[in-house]
Amino acid sequence: MVSDTMLRVAAVQMNSGLDPEANRRDAEKAIRSAAREGAQLIVLPELFSCLGDMKDILPHAESIPGPTSNQMCALAQELQIYLCAGSICEKSSQPNLAYNTSLMFGPKGELLAKYRKIHLFDIDLPDRVSYRESQFMLPGEHTHCTPIGATNVGQATCYDLRFPELFRVLTDQGATLFAIPAAFTKATGEPHWQVLLRARAIENQCFVVAANQCGSHGAKLETFGHSQIIDPWGRVLAEAQQQPQMIVADLDLAAQLGIRSHLPCLQHRRQFSPL
Repeated sequence: MVSDTMLRVAAVQMNSGLDPEANRRDAEKAIRSAAREGAQLIVLPELFSCLGDMKDILPHAESIPGPTSNQMCALAQELQIYLCAGSICEKSSQPNLAYNTSLMFGPKGELLAKYRKIHLFDIDLPDRVSYRESQFMLPGEHTHCTPIGATNVGQATCYDLRFPELFRVLTDQGATLFAIPAAFTKATGEPHWQVLLRARAIENQCFVVAANQCGSHGAKLETFGHSQIIDPWGRVLAEAQQQPQMIVADLDLAAQLGIRSHLPCLQHRRQFSPL
């Protein structure tokens, strides 16, 4: 049962490839390990079931329910956990286009939320990284904030991290924790990953559980790793390195209430207009 004052969370860092069955086995092993350590909410990384060049991911798009969502549903029910099943490539009604979809399951195996990534990663850094997610994925249109005991979990995915207005909307919807599956690249992760995660935590006085991919995923994609669990004061409670691993931390929900009470910046917001 989730406590009103403490919540143990885990972020699973993976090095996913193009073999969905192998990736699901790795994910299940890590989920079971986190559950044995008492994690009540477990977050997987973006595209955990299949990651590589976008043109190679698309043939593995799944319906929901489908093989990956069914397995994650069964695990959540068996282990009596809340599971943010990273994201998967979800089939759409349009040929050659899919959704990047994050699923939240509850301890009864129920699907609590289906968040489709809103901001798609289109970037071209010469000699560093070039990616065009919008050539293969459709953007989502709706936010999701899910009650988990005394906590409300807002979902976002990877590139969403660069859009603070999304996180402020989630906070206005009652979010006290952000679950962020990611495949944040090495080129952009070194300067920006932790800075952005801490900023989203501090400015919204929310916990952050960010599960990233790590290592190489084919010839064109290298991800940064360094999954993070961060408190509302911006302190890093746990950090992974650059290899597959699982990190765990206990979130003090009472301390969060204290931070929001003693520094009530969310109540100090004002309406203003440009000159």
